[in-house]
Amino acid sequence: MKDPFDYHVIQEYLTSLIPPRLAVLLEMEAYAEQHDFPIIGPVVGQLCYQLARMLGARNIFELGSGFGYSTAWFAQAVHDNGGGLIHHTVWDDELSRMAQAYLTRLGYSELVQFHKAEAVQTLRETPGTFDIIFNDIDKEAYPDSLPLIKEKLRPGGLLIIDNMLWHARIFNPADTAPSTEGVRRFTQAITTDSDWVVSLLPLRDGVIIAYKK
Repeated sequence: MKDPFDYHVIQEYLTSLIPPRLAVLLEMEAYAEQHDFPIIGPVVGQLCYQLARMLGARNIFELGSGFGYSTAWFAQAVHDNGGGLIHHTVWDDELSRMAQAYLTRLGYSELVQFHKAEAVQTLRETPGTFDIIFNDIDKEAYPDSLPLIKEKLRPGGLLIIDNMLWHARIFNPADTAPSTEGVRRFTQAITTDSDWVVSLLPLRDGVIIAYKK
């Protein structure tokens, strides 16, 4: 019998509870596995979809979007909310091309603005505020991104931030790598700021959901 408290057993069980996914999403998951490309995965993807639907989100900004997997979940929610815009940001030309191709096949490309630029600077230059900001940039850059995120997220909006358990590296006091320290500093900063209501969910690699008061 499998250990019911084994991490992989729990993640497999959570994945089994997700409704059937679109064929293109399954293809994206297969690509990520074959190429060892980090994505949020279906459990966190479903969470992002659910949160965006609950909030009625129509204006979402992604800080770091890869080849569009998280974008696809947000786009599905925005579509089901009646329309809106998701900002996809990535440096790499090939990743941007892949994302545009996948989102076109899903029928959501008109809901997405594709930026090939540095994510934080793009957020700074994009007018308005947002219902949801999703953060998945380099971990050492997490702490410095928080003041801008706070400025650009509307009151009542949500920040969703990935990799907050950082493959358990945050629990090793000997690990002082910039990425690990970035996750620690960001977690300390947001959980001690009274302007946020914060929970860290132990899904996949840890996800912070923060509500801006």
